[in-house]
Amino acid sequence: MPASPHLHLLCGKIGAGKSTLAAELSMQPETVLISEDAWLKALFADDIATGADYVRFSDRLKTAMEPHVLGLLAKGISVVLDFPANTRSQRDWLKHLSVQSGVPHVLHYLDASDALCLERLHARNAEGEHAFAVTDAQFWQFTKHFDPPSPEEGLNVMRHVQRPDGAE
Repeated sequence: MPASPHLHLLCGKIGAGKSTLAAELSMQPETVLISEDAWLKALFADDIATGADYVRFSDRLKTAMEPHVLGLLAKGISVVLDFPANTRSQRDWLKHLSVQSGVPHVLHYLDASDALCLERLHARNAEGEHAFAVTDAQFWQFTKHFDPPSPEEGLNVMRHVQRPDGAE
């Protein structure tokens, strides 16, 4: 078992590579991945048609997941939360989990251009493997709300600059 558990959080626009990094992080020993997209698809896919629907069902999922995540952390298991930390309010909830559990967090900020995110989004949609296909209009709708983390938030940020060649 690792010396201490960690809570891994992810911030980045749609297509920035959050789920890919989350999967990589979850390969560490004693680490569990919890994917918002997988849970939303399994529970509410037929009910999510708008951005407002997403917010409503995401909030429900957070309420249900909080005791589970806190329980895992209390048992010494690291958690990779593949939930977007793209707005200050989203990050406040995720930071609350770290504070409540007493477990340190790392906010992985995937910094990618809009063009790169759209390129990756188009490829992801073509593959058909992701829980949700996202249109360009939806990308822009969510991107207008994207707010990068700031030092005042008191988060432990690890910035991953994404480049078209795949290098960081």
